[in-house]
Amino acid sequence: MGSVRWAFLCGSWRPSRSEWILANRCIQREERDRIGQFVFAKDAKSAMAGRLLLRRFVCERMGIPWSEIRLERSPRGKPYLAAPLKVRSDSGTEPPSWSFNLSHQGDYAVLAAEQGGQVGVDIMKNTMPGTSSVPEFFRIMTRQFTAYEWSVIQSAGSEHLQLAAFYRHWALKESFIKAIGTGLGFNLQRVEFHLAPEHLTQKHVLRQTKMHLDEEEEEDWIFEESLLDADHHVAVALGPTDKTGSELFRPSLPPASSFALLSFSDLTASASPLTEEDPACWDSFEMKAEAPQRQRDTHTSEQPPVSR
Repeated sequence: MGSVRWAFLCGSWRPSRSEWILANRCIQREERDRIGQFVFAKDAKSAMAGRLLLRRFVCERMGIPWSEIRLERSPRGKPYLAAPLKVRSDSGTEPPSWSFNLSHQGDYAVLAAEQGGQVGVDIMKNTMPGTSSVPEFFRIMTRQFTAYEWSVIQSAGSEHLQLAAFYRHWALKESFIKAIGTGLGFNLQRVEFHLAPEHLTQKHVLRQTKMHLDEEEEEDWIFEESLLDADHHVAVALGPTDKTGSELFRPSLPPASSFALLSFSDLTASASPLTEEDPACWDSFEMKAEAPQRQRDTHTSEQPPVSR
């Protein structure tokens, strides 16, 4: 079975003119148009990195030429490969299908992919909640967690540690929802996470956290947790494609691996341009980059910073 964990540091990426024009040439036209509609350069960079991560994965791991990759979105926004080519192994059998998922929030874009199972990934940056206090922020978010989860979050210590526990729980919930493709209509109180006793680190991936669904422990699902840096939590949800395959899913999983940090050169190493050069895309991006940047990582609505 195959497993992929890739990350790209969008926050420090300052694309040159040639890089941004190349990136725009290497994605589908509708993707380019969608990215061009973002108001902020930060959001445009994150979305671009996500598309390049996904195309690199499909090209290099699924063996589909860059120019033949056709990506579409489900009604709930989850990317999928339209009409994938049938690839056969040396034995003549069709290998297990890949599942993949993207997330970008804070300073990173991440991709997780797994062969033979469902996968969802979510990244959250540990930031103060904008203009509201931490207690007020938690009050607004009360309905998103169970009483047990709130007890864990609020007993974490300082406000910074409480926020870290909050975002850790949120990333776990989002990773599961993204894996099953349910979307915003899912009642988050149906899932309750019992965290691994170990602290998250940047060098070690934890798989001990357990999920309870409708008050029953789900043994079919595995959750990987780690830190990309001191402020970014990342969670990966791994589940079988169906109940009948659950007994085979766990033994076949490869050992947990950390996210590999890729460069822009890595993202475009296998790329081939799909469209003609368009200098106007750089002019548009420069205007976004020069515009006053608001702090978009925190706000006071009933949702925490949204990772995509």
